[in-house]
Amino acid sequence: MPVEGHRGDTQVGGQAPDGHRLEPFCVTDLQGVFLGGLAVFTLASLAAGLATSGGMLIAARAVQGVGAALLTPTTLALIRQIFTDPRERGRAVGIWSASGPLAMALGPVTGGFISEHLPTWGWIYLINVPIGVVTAGLALWAVKPAGARVRRDLDLPGLVTSALALFALTYGLIEGESAGWTSAPILASLGVAVVAGVAFLLAERRAAEPMISMSLFRSRVFSGGLLTTGVWTFGVFGIYFFSALWLQNVLGLSPTAAGASFVPMALVMGVLSVLSQRIAARLGVGRTVALGMALMSAAIFLLSRVGADGTYADVAPWFILYGLGGGLLVPLTAAVLDGMPGERAGVASGALNISRQVFGLLGVTVLGAILNARQSASGLPPVAGFLDGYRFTLVIAAVVVLAGVPIALLSLRRDRQAPVDPQRPQAAASAAVGSSNWVR
Repeated sequence: MPVEGHRGDTQVGGQAPDGHRLEPFCVTDLQGVFLGGLAVFTLASLAAGLATSGGMLIAARAVQGVGAALLTPTTLALIRQIFTDPRERGRAVGIWSASGPLAMALGPVTGGFISEHLPTWGWIYLINVPIGVVTAGLALWAVKPAGARVRRDLDLPGLVTSALALFALTYGLIEGESAGWTSAPILASLGVAVVAGVAFLLAERRAAEPMISMSLFRSRVFSGGLLTTGVWTFGVFGIYFFSALWLQNVLGLSPTAAGASFVPMALVMGVLSVLSQRIAARLGVGRTVALGMALMSAAIFLLSRVGADGTYADVAPWFILYGLGGGLLVPLTAAVLDGMPGERAGVASGALNISRQVFGLLGVTVLGAILNARQSASGLPPVAGFLDGYRFTLVIAAVVVLAGVPIALLSLRRDRQAPVDPQRPQAAASAAVGSSNWVR
């Protein structure tokens, strides 16, 4: 859910210092949005942990999604609001990005431990409750409300059509394998997704106050950054999901041990996330992100060469190589945010989150369908057939991630600065300002 901010030195509908007219935007109390989303997510986690039926659990998980939709983009918008210095903001984004790999490291281990040793599976969700309470206390202490509240009309057509498109797409992709891709419900669901998606685009073009302005996609960095993020997420979601199955089904590891196998990868990714801004300052954002995608693609391909007699020692180096590549992608997020005006940070972070979720779902679904088809056609025993399908799927994922290299190089490249006439101070000043904003 995009959440817009407000510059304290401007008025809605007025003019920015550079003379450009500012469009009206959403609620400015980012602290309130964050705390509201946190409350929704925490209470929904409590309900999920205490669920006594499948329907209750599904409903609680859906509400969790609402809370997460408020939380995730708001955190990036808060970073843009709190850290006004580009270097500090870059480091903050690096730390924010490092939290993801650390969560991926701790999440599977914690989940595996809970499922194996605690008396009820509900603690998988109940553990979020004390974490939510502590996070709320930290937010009240560290994050202060900024600026006056500004309201705008709710873009109801955009909200309804986008939600319907994403819901129908998600349902079709998740249920397609079991129901059959050519079955009437799946074809109808995918058809609704397409129609609703087109309706969303039309609604946003006509809305006086759109949920997301289509003009943002004219930005090379914004569009290319979303696509690069999507390509990366397509590969990473599928790899994490099916590698966990491979560690358990082929190597025979317990859920806890399988989760712990990802810890070195995630730790390397987290450390490099903090250092990646310095690397990007030397190489450039486009080259840094492209290098990360290339390393990840190579790691995925080399994982596919490990056979049935492989051990964790055989895959650990490629997991770590994957973590090195993943850590180099942090400047991508910072570039997309820095390429947007301050009041657009919420929309940019929301769009990044949507890109991750949709492409991640596509990764698990598409790669899963390929794996299952390959396994079924192999005629091998279950474990051997799974390994054959898994290795084949890894090669496809490696090719997909490799496609992100030219996208990153083209979309995140630095623009050449125009020559400045020393006899025209105003032109020199304008060029100096433009050189600091290298993404447009």
